[in-house]
Amino acid sequence: MDITQQTHDYSSGELEEFSQVGMGVDVVEIARMERILKRTLRFAQRVFSPDECAYCDSKAHPEVHYATRFAAKEAVLKALGTGFSEGIGVRDIEVKRTSKGRPYVRLSGKAHEVAQQKGVRELPISLSFTHTEAVACAMAITEASLAAAEKRKDPMEELAKQFKEARALLDEMPTKNTADK
Repeated sequence: MDITQQTHDYSSGELEEFSQVGMGVDVVEIARMERILKRTLRFAQRVFSPDECAYCDSKAHPEVHYATRFAAKEAVLKALGTGFSEGIGVRDIEVKRTSKGRPYVRLSGKAHEVAQQKGVRELPISLSFTHTEAVACAMAITEASLAAAEKRKDPMEELAKQFKEARALLDEMPTKNTADK
């Protein structure tokens, strides 16, 4: 049998409609962000919300935090599967922090509309940086993925069920002593 008959090219985007979870990762060079901030004075105000600017500017090395937030915006767009298309603006994605410091995303405008259309229920993010690079990871978790997770069976629970069924079959089988009577 020819193995090529059993394969399928998924790079054409045919699975997009079945997608349950979107993942996005982005890396931004901190030195590049620092150069952009120095060269283009209004860059921060055009790309980041006032709250994001206030947070970043309050830090000893604002370029690190701007780079991390920019990476998060890109990662979210990748997780949504759109990039800066479908009318999504860079300020439609805002990185906020909980009272305990955990980062989260607030979507507005077209980004919010696209997320709703795709059934996105959660959009957790993770941010980190080194001396040279900022990195962000985002995951768009949809209603479909949560429903699929609920349908999945716990392997131990399934094994216990099978064991009980096998035990019931064994209990119903006549033993040698009862078969002779």
